[in-house]
Amino acid sequence: MRASDLIVIPNETSRRCLSRFCSALSEYSNENASVGLWQIADLWGAMRRREFMTLLADSAVGLPRAARAEADGQIRRIGILAPGGPDNPAMVQFLPEFTAELRKLGFSEGSTLIVEGRIDGGTSEAFTAAADLIRSKVDVVVAFGPEIVLKAAVTASQTIPIVMIAVNFDPVATGYVSNIARPDKNATGVVYRAPELAAKQLEILVETLPSDKRVAVLWAAASAEQFDAAQRAAHSLRIELRPHKIERQPFDFDEAFQAIANDGSRMVLVLSGPSFATQRILIAELATRHRLATMFTFKYYVEAGGLMSYGIDTVPVYRRAASLVAKILRGAKPPELPVEQPTTFEFALNLKTAKAIGLAIPASILLRADEVIE
Repeated sequence: MRASDLIVIPNETSRRCLSRFCSALSEYSNENASVGLWQIADLWGAMRRREFMTLLADSAVGLPRAARAEADGQIRRIGILAPGGPDNPAMVQFLPEFTAELRKLGFSEGSTLIVEGRIDGGTSEAFTAAADLIRSKVDVVVAFGPEIVLKAAVTASQTIPIVMIAVNFDPVATGYVSNIARPDKNATGVVYRAPELAAKQLEILVETLPSDKRVAVLWAAASAEQFDAAQRAAHSLRIELRPHKIERQPFDFDEAFQAIANDGSRMVLVLSGPSFATQRILIAELATRHRLATMFTFKYYVEAGGLMSYGIDTVPVYRRAASLVAKILRGAKPPELPVEQPTTFEFALNLKTAKAIGLAIPASILLRADEVIE
């Protein structure tokens, strides 16, 4: 038996019960010096089993539902629906942060919790994966990604609670929730919208290369809202935007970067999307080969060799999603939980890449960076 399997019930009756149990454990261990946590099952005979179980039952009466479920041995099930596949860097970061936060909140995977994942690779697969999750009898669904993921989850069930991590779409404008403060359906969650970052991203790019006002934009259908925002921001900043949309999958990034180099651009704003994220290393290599200064939304692009990123600090987002899931597992309903939005942002810079493309980074940019990779 592991320490993580122990049930800790934070009330006075429980503390008295556990104190008496620990006393019995201490007396037994004094006589048996080699006793360990894994032997704890053997200690049931060292005290009156019936008395202990009575006290434990009494102490559970006033517990929240999740704690009673743990005491009863009930396992809660979370279904995660996300795009991209196992090499999606967002998922690689999300799962450890999400499950670690749930552990802090009293839900341990394998002990009181089962986390099931379904990865979709496109529109039809998203709906199939969502329906499969609902059939597996999950207690809550986490829909992580672009609109198609949430649409698939809502189509699969209008009753199972859904916690969304909505990327690059507005769930109010698209009708999934009535308003941010009080969603009236079965979905709540956290929303981060890269379109709102476009002006800042373009501003940093132009400050990095102040002699140039031409910026290429690499985008696909999944980042259409970001592209529209980038166009508006470019107009207000008097920047010439040169769009390069790639449409046929699998995306031909070699061709796209060759076209960008041919049009004379020295800067590229790469808009985010699941299909781009899984190709982040290739994208960074191609940009370096063509000596292009790149700006991304997520830091994992910079860690893969991209030049810069400015966007949402995703770790707090994943933790907040876990908090909302924990509240639902304890009995809260989605309409009682306001949709949340990120409050922290990060600017990352890769000096190794800057050196590789022959770019001197202005001091003003260096001072603004939250993280510098050297």
